Amino acid sequence: MEIQILHARSGKTLTNLPVSKSSTILDIKKQYYKSNAKYYPDRQAYRTDPKGKSLKDEETIGNLNLKNGDALYFKDLGPQVGWATVFLTEYAGPLVIYLMFYARPALIYGELAGSPRANVVNIAAGCWSFHYGKRLLETVFVHRFSHATMPIMNIFRNSAYYWGFAALVAYFVNHPLYTTPSYGDLQVYGGLALFVLAELGNFSIHLHFSRMRPKGSKVRKIPYPCGNPFTALFNFVSCPNYTYEALAWIGFSVMTQCLPAAMFTICGFYQMTVWAIGKHKNYKKEFPNYPRGRKSIIPFLI
Repeated sequence: MEIQILHARSGKTLTNLPVSKSSTILDIKKQYYKSNAKYYPDRQAYRTDPKGKSLKDEETIGNLNLKNGDALYFKDLGPQVGWATVFLTEYAGPLVIYLMFYARPALIYGELAGSPRANVVNIAAGCWSFHYGKRLLETVFVHRFSHATMPIMNIFRNSAYYWGFAALVAYFVNHPLYTTPSYGDLQVYGGLALFVLAELGNFSIHLHFSRMRPKGSKVRKIPYPCGNPFTALFNFVSCPNYTYEALAWIGFSVMTQCLPAAMFTICGFYQMTVWAIGKHKNYKKEFPNYPRGRKSIIPFLI
């Protein structure tokens, strides 16, 4: 049997492909790639409706109830780049930029750079370096991505966000005229304690997610707490990694009492909330027995 491949936007017939009931969307992508080398499989998406949802690679012609002469709609996702490359670029930039302000203040602040540093400035540099160093190591050794690539333009958008905020926060925290927190060591070490605990929690969740998905697979399961006490947050929210991430930056903002750090925290929390709500909805749609009491990111609220 054959199916038509139509362009999702124009409706133009691109080609006809021979398929069987057991052919998958990934098989179709590979076939199309043979005659159109520009469109490697990760750049292609197929839909049963021009404005519908993109089909998963493992979907088969038989499961989609497609018959001889039926059509699939092709969408070009544009040039792609690997997720790991995106993450490494996003996270290496903030680490280098922040340490440049911290280690070479004379390049940024000129003559003012000779002023003695408050201890909280050193602690903040350590926290920032730990966070982004952890992210880089997690990208290489822990994370397992369900999708191999993402649009290449995302690397510029995401890097602008992370790198820009890194420069803004670093400029004010490392400034020679920086004012220490109002409540002194109590505020500094209280914020530091929250930051450290939240970072440990975030790492615990990432490690748990990684162990749930066999290497090289796209298996999805309902996440439940394990022996690690930090994973108990799964009893209340679907995305505790985002919850811990937000808590870490709240701790950093309290510790430094820096407005740009608070702005970074608020913007990050907003974006993570959007992601968490979307993932929570997908969990409920995919798993009929998904725990009803869970929220997306904030226990009992969101």
